[in-house]
Amino acid sequence: MKISNIPFGTTDWTEVERTEHAGDTGMAYWRTRQFGDLRVRMVEYTAGYLADHWCSKGHILFCLEGELHTELEDGRQFVLTPGMSYQVADQAEPHRSSTATGAKLFIVD
Repeated sequence: MKISNIPFGTTDWTEVERTEHAGDTGMAYWRTRQFGDLRVRMVEYTAGYLADHWCSKGHILFCLEGELHTELEDGRQFVLTPGMSYQVADQAEPHRSSTATGAKLFIVD
């Protein structure tokens, strides 16, 4: 990843518009900022959330609150708790997320 042509700035995430994204079950609420090709999001998943698709997009994801379960298409499973992160490249390993209790994440992609 190369970050260029982005001047210094701060973000108050409480002021960023929240959008809704339904999963197979539960909801995801995104607060999104776009900086050139770089998308930065604060994402909250409700309890019982299950993604409605396998994602092939690369991310760096940091768990702020709750517990996030990530399943890879090959069957491997991972659990993130606050303070943990994962990273995956574009088109590398399809993955999908779920949470029984809810989770709050910071995602860069």
